[in-house]
Amino acid sequence: MGLFGRSKPADPKEQVNEWTKKIRKEGYALDRQINAIKREELKVTKSLKDAAKKGDKDVCRILAKEIVHSRKTVTKLYTAKANLNSIQLQMKGQLATLKVTGSLQTSAEVMKSMQSLIRLPEIQKTMQEMSREMMKAGILEEMIEDTMETLEEGEEEETEVQDQIDKILLELTAGALGKAPDALTETLRPEPEPEVAEAESEGEDDLEDMKTRLEALRS
Repeated sequence: MGLFGRSKPADPKEQVNEWTKKIRKEGYALDRQINAIKREELKVTKSLKDAAKKGDKDVCRILAKEIVHSRKTVTKLYTAKANLNSIQLQMKGQLATLKVTGSLQTSAEVMKSMQSLIRLPEIQKTMQEMSREMMKAGILEEMIEDTMETLEEGEEEETEVQDQIDKILLELTAGALGKAPDALTETLRPEPEPEVAEAESEGEDDLEDMKTRLEALRS
């Protein structure tokens, strides 16, 4: 506490160092989540292959959907890690600026990364607290969350999931289940068997022979 009960202003350098520690900690937590999801995916993949051998298509599709969602989650977590790394680099830049100007500067890059991270449930609470602190410190302007973005994910996302399920089934069951892409389907389309063509030509020859014998009998 300062004079007259006022709080002592936070030291900018200490704040940046504290944010950097929090960001690093959240990055390690995301790594653990990613590894856990990947381990679980291996188990689901084994179960899917076992179900495919038994010809249980319904179970295969359910398990394939789990794999699709787990891979999608991992992709989001990797994106979050990239945003955390971006903010960490920006914090180093803030320390350099602090030495020259004596104050922290507003950063559009930090704001962009923070807006993306706030929408991620896994680290949402920490990022919300940090964004409030950064707004007070002058690094961020007032943040506007894009609430409409989640509303636009409708039937298109579900169609995409179904396509991904088919690809997973095709990948993990060596083509026994799932739909091949159009281009692949065209290449896999069987050509007419030569035996059939030969049989048809032989049938035509036999017909001509019969006609000749009939003509001979009539004469």
